[in-house]
Amino acid sequence: MDKQTNMKPAAPMRGADIVIKSLENEGVEVVFAYPGGASLELHQSLARSKNIRVVLPRHEQGGIFAAGGYARASGKCGVCMTTSGPGATNLISGLADAYMDSVPIIAITGQVNRPMIGKSAFQEIDVFGMSLPMVKHSYLVMNVEDLPRIFKEAFHIATTGRPGPVVIDIPKDVQQASCAAAFPEQVQLRGYDPVQRIAAADVERIAALVEKSERPVIYCGGGIISANASDELREFAVKTQIPVTTTLMGMGAFPQDHPLALHWLGMHGTVYANMAADQSDLLLAFGVRFDDRVTGNVREFCKHATIVHIDIDESELNKNKRAHLPIQSDIKYALQQILKTVKPGKHAAWHAKIAEWKNQYPLRYKVTDEVLRSQYVREFLGGDTSEIIMPQYAIELLDKLTRGNAIITTGVGQHQMWTAQYYLFTHPRTLITSGGLGAMGFGYPAALGAKVAFPNKQVIGIDGDGSFQMNIQELATAHIERIAAKSMILNNQHLGMVVQWEDRFYKSVRGNTYLGDPRNPHILYPDFVQIAKGYNVPGERVTRKSDLEPAMKRMLASKEPYVLDVIVPFTEHVLPMIPAGKTVKDIIIE
Repeated sequence: MDKQTNMKPAAPMRGADIVIKSLENEGVEVVFAYPGGASLELHQSLARSKNIRVVLPRHEQGGIFAAGGYARASGKCGVCMTTSGPGATNLISGLADAYMDSVPIIAITGQVNRPMIGKSAFQEIDVFGMSLPMVKHSYLVMNVEDLPRIFKEAFHIATTGRPGPVVIDIPKDVQQASCAAAFPEQVQLRGYDPVQRIAAADVERIAALVEKSERPVIYCGGGIISANASDELREFAVKTQIPVTTTLMGMGAFPQDHPLALHWLGMHGTVYANMAADQSDLLLAFGVRFDDRVTGNVREFCKHATIVHIDIDESELNKNKRAHLPIQSDIKYALQQILKTVKPGKHAAWHAKIAEWKNQYPLRYKVTDEVLRSQYVREFLGGDTSEIIMPQYAIELLDKLTRGNAIITTGVGQHQMWTAQYYLFTHPRTLITSGGLGAMGFGYPAALGAKVAFPNKQVIGIDGDGSFQMNIQELATAHIERIAAKSMILNNQHLGMVVQWEDRFYKSVRGNTYLGDPRNPHILYPDFVQIAKGYNVPGERVTRKSDLEPAMKRMLASKEPYVLDVIVPFTEHVLPMIPAGKTVKDIIIE
């Protein structure tokens, strides 16, 4: 048996009340929960809680994405709850998203009564088995007396080591049963040791490698943010004068306006970040997993560099890219130890070369001939090309108006990549996006969760028209729950990223990527402003560049949720681009 300490006997309690008391003991302030027959007991107990706010999403997927947004923004554990069967199956995308991006979530599901399990009862589904590939751990609770221990373990597992989602499936008769509950204050799990620390000898090796390196690069990811190690990263980079590039998930871990910042690398990262990594002689990989969207052709990625890989998860070491020095360690602790040993650096020649690349290959965009000839210009601007709203410009303007006091969430697609390129993130936990899974429909529910975590901060979800429609019903949640998260839609009437791939690799053959009404292509479809109005959410549409800044200021000034529908051309591509499986030598710039 696992060792438990400081057990305090309590008066008899019903299982549902034990669950809510366990959540309160963990300091849970909000649960994103959609009720149903198998979770009614839990909702009845929640209704009696004076400490936990319940946010009712309009779809279970919206609920778990909101819990993920809450967790990513706050660093706390997000909690969501559903009924059995379809309620539980609707959590799957959110579980996969949290699993791939290492986000701590507790997902509570109701289950049919224990005697009915395995008998195809109404709304029965094997949540435990179904979720196994995409959770850090799963529980099926068969004894009411196990509930306090299981919840203590679940929060411990979800939030320590490499964070991740945990599912707790609770049959209805377990919720209804009673016991004299004993709530553990601490728990230790055999075989689970999340505290991993770098050895002194490895600290010395890294310091020696840094000292002799001439072209070092720090490549860091979401692990820095999860470990709250941004301060240590910045101190290390400044002391050693090593330039820093991040993954999409690591954006904000290092200030993007810092002289040492290379911004992000990979398929749509900066040219200079990709070139610096390619020509480095030492790659310090901190809290990353060498994702294929970063490496491209993994055999060619950083093939001239000595690679030091530090990660809390041993399974990531040598999984995608073999490291010369693989180290399992908490990255915050590792950086603290390395800082004590490493000597100050300069690398003047390397900085000069990088400055040359930055000058030669800045992020830039222009109004292309395709845009000038587009239906967008003819139909919506009357041929006035001076009023074209480029999507990159819209994001630059939002950055200008919100710098330093905003949390940005995104859906998935071109708008996500442009956000990463043209919005400067200077603090951790300010970009919230679905990285590993790339789940469309993530952006606005995640914005709701982030706004619940930080009600006094500006929270804006940047979306595409395709991604926004996947969870558009959460406008109701925003209005009813008074969650003033904003949504800026870059509306090009298409699945833009898929269109880009069609243009680049499929001779522009359109395979079901137009989202408008083909019978009325001159009419924008759907009318997001009218849809928002139906939910009592204010909104407006902008088609002309001169109208964008005033409209954006109205959105930001609103004390309510708000929808800003920005019409942009569909012919624009996200550049630069390294085609899948290729290298920096194959990068597309124009």
